[in-house]
Amino acid sequence: MTHLPILLVGGSGTVGRWVARLLHDAHPEVPLLLGGRDLAKAQEAAAEIPSAEGIALDLAAQDLGLGQRLVRAVVVLFTDPRLATVRFAQARGIPHLSISAGIFEMGPEVAAYMHQPQAAPVVLGTEWLVGATTVPTLTFAQAFAQVHDITIGALLDEQDVTGPAGYADFERQTTIMPAALVRRDGAFVWQAADEANATIRAVDGTEQKATTFSFYDVLGLATATGAPNVQFRLGFGVSSTRRQGEPMSTEILIDLAGEDHAGQPLRTRHAVVHPQGQMPLTGLGVVLLLERVLGLDGQPAVPAGLYFPYQLLEPTTYLARLQQIGGRVLSLEVAPEQESA
Repeated sequence: MTHLPILLVGGSGTVGRWVARLLHDAHPEVPLLLGGRDLAKAQEAAAEIPSAEGIALDLAAQDLGLGQRLVRAVVVLFTDPRLATVRFAQARGIPHLSISAGIFEMGPEVAAYMHQPQAAPVVLGTEWLVGATTVPTLTFAQAFAQVHDITIGALLDEQDVTGPAGYADFERQTTIMPAALVRRDGAFVWQAADEANATIRAVDGTEQKATTFSFYDVLGLATATGAPNVQFRLGFGVSSTRRQGEPMSTEILIDLAGEDHAGQPLRTRHAVVHPQGQMPLTGLGVVLLLERVLGLDGQPAVPAGLYFPYQLLEPTTYLARLQQIGGRVLSLEVAPEQESA
């Protein structure tokens, strides 16, 4: 099993190339299959990675077009509405990780897991940038005895690059989904239409328009912390670095409010940023999850189960690797209006 390849479905896309590059850098001995509909494009992407091979996939086929070829794990980097990939993974007892299904599309994947719960690990990876929000947030939450409010603001620079599949996922989730899931006063509720309009305050303090959005982060953070108020806001525009005349970056703003361990009111504000945009953070999350579920990190492989990324990613390791690839965690000043809120 050691030398069986990892299959990246959508491996020839932008995020797929990041995943392949980061995975090869960390584990050059692990072979990779970069799979896609276009064989020439997949082979072109694989030519950049010594351990990779480009292959054509058929998601309408039970064997995905692989025939008798064995793989070690399946990573899906775009939405697979047929669930062909998870059925393929379960039939072979190998881990499955997907990162693009919307929160309103969770049901089919969960149902597939429930029918074969002992088959292999299934990771529901559609947290924002695959753990880049949840892992730091849960780390900052340790300063609190009780977290009352979690507000996440993600700022995507309009110059940030994503592939066609990524754009299709954003369009699907923003046009089809009728409302955004938030937690308010302890209850999960849906915000629709104008109610979902919001703002986020960027790293440099600039207020920018945003929309309340549903990622798995809302479910995970509410459940993990018990916070009665949790929301995720997504904004597109100009990042703080670009306003300062520098190249674009991606920003995740994390605002927490509650009580510290002495029972006193506490508010904190942090940011996770990367100067190359969203894709390096997404790639990092996928690689660290693969290391964990397969035991490539030297620890026992993860047993069969249904997981969110933050349940598998060890915070110290995640934050150290984030720094290694050029990411930063910033401590920001809480705005006066937040202090008095």
